[in-house]
Amino acid sequence: MTTIALYPGTFDPMHNGHLDIARRSLEMFDRLIVGVYDLPSKKLLFGHLDRIALANEALATLPRGSRANAVGYSGLTAAFAQHVGAQVMIRGLRNGVDFDYELQLALTNQWLAKDVDTVCLFTGADSAFISSTIVREITLLGGDVKALVPAPVADALVRYRSVK
Repeated sequence: MTTIALYPGTFDPMHNGHLDIARRSLEMFDRLIVGVYDLPSKKLLFGHLDRIALANEALATLPRGSRANAVGYSGLTAAFAQHVGAQVMIRGLRNGVDFDYELQLALTNQWLAKDVDTVCLFTGADSAFISSTIVREITLLGGDVKALVPAPVADALVRYRSVK
């Protein structure tokens, strides 16, 4: 049986912490679907289709990256997991605050989709401080984020900043 894992998020933008979680997920599961949520309740830097494209470019750089792809979705994450046949939902944790939030989400998703388990992976120490919010802030204030994001995302952020 092929085990499909869903790694859902906004990915605005995808950063090295996300990519680390995706890489490690590919070591554990047969297939990884990165679900890019379309309408989060936060201000976005990139549009939905751009976030999907950037995530796919970043995933292609990974070993085993051919077993991963990013797709967009809307609505309940638990329903999307069932729709794509995922048995596992992947969530990344940086700290205790993330844990409290993710525990609540995992229990809610378990209630909504009893056939989908949640697996939480802690980020590596080198990326525990990275968040998409921090990457956006540094970018908007003219800072260099090349060390924090995959190369395709860094290029897109430079283009974004030059347009603004």
